[in-house]
Amino acid sequence: MKVTIEDIARKVGKSITTVSRALNDYPDVSPETKALVRRIADELGYSPSMLAQRLQKQRTDTIGLVVPTYEPRMVDPFFSEFSAGVSKQAAEDGFDLLVTTSLTGEDDTRVYHDIAKSGRVDGFIIARTKVYDARIRYLREIAFPFTSFGRTSGDSEYPFVDVDSYSGMRSLVDHLVMLGHRSFAAITAPLDLNFSMQRLSGIQDALQQHGLSIGAEHRLSGNLTQESGYKLAQQLLQLPDRPDAILAFNDLMAFGAMKAAHAQGIQVGNQLAITGFDDIPLAEHANPPLTTVNQPIYEIGMLVCAMLIKTLRREAILEAQRILTPHLVIRQSCGARIPPTLPGRP
Repeated sequence: MKVTIEDIARKVGKSITTVSRALNDYPDVSPETKALVRRIADELGYSPSMLAQRLQKQRTDTIGLVVPTYEPRMVDPFFSEFSAGVSKQAAEDGFDLLVTTSLTGEDDTRVYHDIAKSGRVDGFIIARTKVYDARIRYLREIAFPFTSFGRTSGDSEYPFVDVDSYSGMRSLVDHLVMLGHRSFAAITAPLDLNFSMQRLSGIQDALQQHGLSIGAEHRLSGNLTQESGYKLAQQLLQLPDRPDAILAFNDLMAFGAMKAAHAQGIQVGNQLAITGFDDIPLAEHANPPLTTVNQPIYEIGMLVCAMLIKTLRREAILEAQRILTPHLVIRQSCGARIPPTLPGRP
């Protein structure tokens, strides 16, 4: 039978209130009484109720993560990696993680409003921030704690971790140009996402530096799914001036583009370069292995979670706005002419 505070109170001859305050280290209970209560609690094998402790602290010790999806049963592997990192850090710090999904196109703030109002979480982690993000504006307005993976345009005076997508795309374009590619196409993410605008700017500036450009017909917007990458690559590969390099804004769309090329009998790596961004675990096992830009998604999940927990505990955050530098991972999908001395070659 589970030992209760009432059992301890009977054993030590004190009131339930005194025993409760002794167990929770209230200053109005004498050190002698605290020591007696704790000794008896240990002897009886007392284990405090987690829920009761949380109610007393007026805190749930739970973090909320809302994962956007494009179909009811489709979850991006990016978020699998990210949420795994968040979950590990939360568990290490004694927090639970509440994960829910929202279909893209729904009211951005509704799910945050409902969960915040219910009191089920102490704070939120936001990922894939938008250029102008209603979620962040709403949480700041109601002073609800959050951290984000990504920035927004303009005021970013809130805790976040981000990756320099601009420089990541520039390094990718520079490498493709070095390999001899001159005709480029891009399958972008939705351009209301901040990282998508950063990646597009990186491509455009890098091409301009090389005296190249990307035409409007060679720039199509996908929804970050493999299916959209497949459909848009089909369109690009049927153009009279077919590109010799396709830059997809995430690995899933790159996989779709590779499938479209294979369906048309085009050899990826020899006749067409295709690249991605993220370096999810599946990237190195694609056919051929995918050249991409690595961002440490799992570790970023841990960083963002640790930052939020510090905020909830009112501890100082040494670097509240942290921007990481990604690195290029060169594999066979970008072209056969890969110099053997380049780093990252498998």
